[in-house]
Amino acid sequence: MLNKLNQVLDYIEEHLTDDLALEKVSELIGMSDHHFRKVFFYLTGFTLSEYIKNRKLSEANKDLLNGEKVTDVAFKYGYQSIDGFTRAFKKWSGFLPSEILKTKVSKSFPRLSFVITVKGGTPMEFRIVDKPAFNLVGVTKRVPMQFEGINYEIVKLAESITDEQKEEMHALQNIAPYEIINASYDADANFLKEEGYLTHMIGVLTTKDKVSERLEKVPVPACTWAVFPNEGPFPATLQQTMASVYSEWLPSSNYEIINAPIFSFTKMDKDKKDYAYSEVWIPVRKK
Repeated sequence: MLNKLNQVLDYIEEHLTDDLALEKVSELIGMSDHHFRKVFFYLTGFTLSEYIKNRKLSEANKDLLNGEKVTDVAFKYGYQSIDGFTRAFKKWSGFLPSEILKTKVSKSFPRLSFVITVKGGTPMEFRIVDKPAFNLVGVTKRVPMQFEGINYEIVKLAESITDEQKEEMHALQNIAPYEIINASYDADANFLKEEGYLTHMIGVLTTKDKVSERLEKVPVPACTWAVFPNEGPFPATLQQTMASVYSEWLPSSNYEIINAPIFSFTKMDKDKKDYAYSEVWIPVRKK
């Protein structure tokens, strides 16, 4: 995977002054757009759009130092107006583009490269599970993509579930894990702005096909799952587990993510405040 990630960085560098055809990135990396964005964020600490913007402005700074006109530089890196470029550059560097040649201020954001770093870390517990085809059924909502913090649109979704919906989900549930799950899928392919949406479901797993209009049904094919149990302060432990899956386990494992919903469940500890046992289920296949 590291070679593929570096191919992505090469592709970005080669097309910094072009209209980046970022839909090709998922082809290079061999995973869905949404999953790639997560891998990139957890490995680098930057969203893909932040990284591209920083690289463009860094190269723009060099061009301005070399005496290129502000207008030419702005359009070279894809800005539709001088004002838009000026605002972005000022926010990034603290200086107006017109001041760079005069003041000789140089700010840079070097390109990244992915290398293997061996860390003395905590072992990651996981198990591999083969499951037959099943359906995810539950209530859904299109919510903003958000890699960190509380997604309040998901909170609103949970609060909207009716007693009738809860009863039907309970009646349909017939395959492990026998828990209320949170699943995400159908993410917008919006690499450049990272402002897309995905579908979030709160529901259950079932092999039954008959579902009322109160609930949505998403078929999931038979496949292999990598399951990551975790226990500790909630939600920090769950979020850290998800980050470690993308930043540590995937790059070093013999597995890759397939394009199917990811889901998780959480069981809060009744005796310890904000403490829980969770599992993250990732659909995978061997490389």
